[in-house]
Amino acid sequence: MINFSKISNKSFIGKFLRGILKLIPKNWVLPILQGKLRGTKWIIGSGVYGYWLGCYELEKQRLFVQKIEKGKVVYDVGAHVGFYTILASRLVDEQGLVCAFEPNPQNAYFLLKHLQLNKIKNVKLILGALGENFSLGSLSNKGSESKIEEKDFKSEIIVPIFCIDDLVLKSKIIPPPHILKIDVEGFELKVLKGAKQILEKYKPILFVALDNKDTKLEVLKFIKNLGYNIFDLNLKKIEELKIWEYNEIICF
Repeated sequence: MINFSKISNKSFIGKFLRGILKLIPKNWVLPILQGKLRGTKWIIGSGVYGYWLGCYELEKQRLFVQKIEKGKVVYDVGAHVGFYTILASRLVDEQGLVCAFEPNPQNAYFLLKHLQLNKIKNVKLILGALGENFSLGSLSNKGSESKIEEKDFKSEIIVPIFCIDDLVLKSKIIPPPHILKIDVEGFELKVLKGAKQILEKYKPILFVALDNKDTKLEVLKFIKNLGYNIFDLNLKKIEELKIWEYNEIICF
């Protein structure tokens, strides 16, 4: 598999390839070029080009493929436009289920379009954020180059904030996960605290993006206190003093 993201944007080849990519209309639907999702229909302007090229976060992709089995339940928390949601849906097959959580309406729109384009039926999309308890919160939304809309805009959107423990154990809206992937732009500790009971009871495999440098150590201690071992994406066990070096961890 070619990892296009490793090609420097300062090199001649890097500049040439990025120039070619910019010529592709953002509303085009094209098949993903490589990897487990090769052939999956994808809207070019929905996110970074790495999604369509199939080389997005290759190490994490490989671990997903390694750890997710048919018939399992996967939570994609911070699903964005659906790259990992669709990858998980392929891996769990028709017998499994993917619960995708996304608070941003524009991202959720693209996610839903990707599900429709690929006729995926084993995904449940939950519009909202996850935290320690149920509440309402505001979400700032600003246009960017990755969006199909030409005009930049700003808006404040009120979204519900759910607690995983409540959704699973009280409301019983969704089944408990076997795999829990969290990528929530710095709010990972709140999501984990809101899932404490299911983490203790069911011990799902955790994929966690560490986007908040101020809570990295607290996240590590919280997960370790639940009886997990913590590894980097090469499955090397992480020492507490070196947690600052990592932005992605897997725990089981």
